[in-house]
Amino acid sequence: MQLAFQKLHQKAILPTRATAYSAGADLYACLDAPVCIPPGETVIIPLGIACQPSDPETVILIFPRSGLASKYGITLANAVGVVDSDYRGEWKIPLHNISHTEFFIKHGMRIAQAVVMPVLFPDILQIDQLDHTERGNSGFGSTGI
Repeated sequence: MQLAFQKLHQKAILPTRATAYSAGADLYACLDAPVCIPPGETVIIPLGIACQPSDPETVILIFPRSGLASKYGITLANAVGVVDSDYRGEWKIPLHNISHTEFFIKHGMRIAQAVVMPVLFPDILQIDQLDHTERGNSGFGSTGI
């Protein structure tokens, strides 16, 4: 499988893997000037790239970078981003600051990571009744801590 990227901005940086077996490819901010993310705020950061996966039965999931989240409180506003295989627009990352200190994103900074996963496309059906299971409709906490 291949991910073909188009640079939409001259100074955009294509995703890279830190090691040969890194599950995620690092994504880089594409900025003309540093951007401040105030405490409790969300800012959308452009990457300056668009993608065309060679396999349409995949999804690209965007995850926070653990170092930014654990050390600086910078995470994704939407927890996990979803890039559908047929999306061809510019990738942008909604970063949220959960810390009490403003944080600056600079051009070329690694701000998120992309992981490619296979995806199923099930038919959606309506039925009158679901099968009975041992768990049934027991919800949150029903299996213990």
